[in-house]
Amino acid sequence: MGRHYDLAIVGSGIVGLGHAVAALKRGLTVAVVDRASSVVGASVRNFGHLCITGQEGEARAYAELARELWLTLAPEAGFWLRESGTVVVAQAQDELDVLDEFRQRRGGSDVRLLTPAEVRDRIPVADGVAVGGAWLPRDLQVDPREAASAIVRWLDAHGVDFFWRTAVVGVQTGAVHTSRGTLSADAIVVAVNHDVDLLFPGLAEAHGVERCGLDMMLVDAELDHPLSAPLLTGWSLVRYSGFAHTPSAGALRERLAEEHPELAALDLNQMYTQRPDGSLIVGDTHYRGVDVPPFQSEAANDQLLELARQLFGTDRIRVRERWQGVYATAPDEFLVAAPAPEVRVVSVTTGIGMTTGLGLAERVVDELFSAAPGVLATAGAARAD
Repeated sequence: MGRHYDLAIVGSGIVGLGHAVAALKRGLTVAVVDRASSVVGASVRNFGHLCITGQEGEARAYAELARELWLTLAPEAGFWLRESGTVVVAQAQDELDVLDEFRQRRGGSDVRLLTPAEVRDRIPVADGVAVGGAWLPRDLQVDPREAASAIVRWLDAHGVDFFWRTAVVGVQTGAVHTSRGTLSADAIVVAVNHDVDLLFPGLAEAHGVERCGLDMMLVDAELDHPLSAPLLTGWSLVRYSGFAHTPSAGALRERLAEEHPELAALDLNQMYTQRPDGSLIVGDTHYRGVDVPPFQSEAANDQLLELARQLFGTDRIRVRERWQGVYATAPDEFLVAAPAPEVRVVSVTTGIGMTTGLGLAERVVDELFSAAPGVLATAGAARAD
């Protein structure tokens, strides 16, 4: 670790990798340190859904910037990406009301309402399930098992140094102290997702950072035809900020909770993506705490499978894998803090790291290496209305 770097990054998830990409583009020397031997956290345990359109405010600005970066990175780093958009299936009138209000706010180019037949053409839902829906054409999809690892290989080939299986025990201006020695750098970014409390416990407490656990699975399902895009449902409409801020979202949330209290208790986001090999990623539930128990509820998994059977009208679903994801959660969507000069602690403190992380990283690197000192510019200023 004798070399001095312009930027040292702690954490190899998509947020940390985003900082490496941003720094590399600026001609900076970069090192990435991670205690694991590869990318194994939230950046691979997700849907691979880049939900650009469903974001609001600061998250939307980061998502729009990240979209352009994903489109550039995919051919350069050699990973699968499709400009599929997202399909939202509405199964009740109040879900259609939310989608119509969302279309009025965003415009017809970003949100295109679908008839039940048009939903069926795009997604193999069972007859009679859809009363309508929407297509969000700007959204993207990647394979979460592949994308982050491909970015690591691309960064490594372009001169970024990775120190795997290396635990960080302390950070201060100019130095990252690790289990293999001290790494020196002009600037340091700590992007360790929910583990910020291990290095900066006071900061994590001050910002209310906790862990959010979730249950997901990979299944093989016999469907009438493949999914043309990631699929969201009414439960998604009360989760993503763009939908949740519409006038009708509150009534939808109340109706779902009243009719399905057992699903509301799981804090459900019923959604699906299809990987290039045809398998379906199914999810997901949410539960929060300073720590989350590692034990998954089989009842929750049974609920996820039953919802899939009803939506797609098939009993022929075989589970390949189950897993628990964990990501940072806090009252605010983003954490960007400066515990010391030229040190930034950065985390996406909700489940939209893949969607927004690359854009957030661009802003942080801009601020750290701008010619004039200052603070992180408000991302909303970059938003195109």
